Amino acid sequence: MFYLTKTPGILKALYKSCIWDLSPANNTVYLTFDDGPHPEATPFILEQLKKYDAKGTFFCIGKNVVEHPGIYQQILEAGHSTGNHTHNHLNGWKTSTDKYIENILEARKYIASPLFRPPYGRITPFQVKQLQRTVPGTKIIMWDVLSADFDQAIDGEACVQNVVFKMKPGSIVVFHDSTKAWDRMSYALPRVLEFCKKQGYHMAAIH
Repeated sequence: MFYLTKTPGILKALYKSCIWDLSPANNTVYLTFDDGPHPEATPFILEQLKKYDAKGTFFCIGKNVVEHPGIYQQILEAGHSTGNHTHNHLNGWKTSTDKYIENILEARKYIASPLFRPPYGRITPFQVKQLQRTVPGTKIIMWDVLSADFDQAIDGEACVQNVVFKMKPGSIVVFHDSTKAWDRMSYALPRVLEFCKKQGYHMAAIH
């Protein structure tokens, strides 16, 4: 499995209209969570964020919101932000633009947010243009640092190291609230939060 835990500048330049990182002002970092809501992982994340007085951004799959509306509501009530992650976790590179936009619009029925993150980070330049044309004001949020908690070939400590050595003020960091990532995420997230606290980072939601 090939992936980059730190997004290279050339990729950011190719997708300039997407947001890869944010202002480093106030020593702020942005922890994000993909693929939920999940009945076990999401409540755990909410508990950890509360413990460290942190806010996060949850990019939710529409069908998971339909299946777990109470957990989705808990995210909102705790003051975190949410974003659209398509209704069925579609790979934009393998999906026609019409079907891809249609799937995003389906998820919008349940996720009221201007934020969108493409599953796998895979979206074509044409799909970017079509989405922003179809839903004006959409902010396509990518990332600066991957924890790689989805990778079953590594352990939780490797995920911690991926984040703490590559994160900087303004970084957008990706974790997952999913069954696949649970073992690594549940180990790494508390340790990353502790690191952020010691470094004096402000952990904020994206709006």
